[in-house]
Amino acid sequence: MINIKPSAAIRKNYNEISELCKRSGEPVYLTKNGEGDLVVMDIETFARRESMLRLRESLVNAQESRLNGKSGHSIDEVSAMMKAAVREVLDGQRK
Repeated sequence: MINIKPSAAIRKNYNEISELCKRSGEPVYLTKNGEGDLVVMDIETFARRESMLRLRESLVNAQESRLNGKSGHSIDEVSAMMKAAVREVLDGQRK
């Protein structure tokens, strides 16, 4: 569900917006004069999204390297990289 609030809500109801972000795990979109203005999210959600973006970037880079003829990795190397990526994502969720 998309959470949309007027920008005045952040000034008047900070605690309510904060709780909504934490409870839903989703960003809250703030509008100003009926137009999109800001997106607010709790730290855990932000950290999780950043970790996922870094993982996706790494996967895209690996795919581009493979397509450009670079040699691949062994199964053990891939397994270690995947475990490290999963740990990074989980650590982002626990903070």
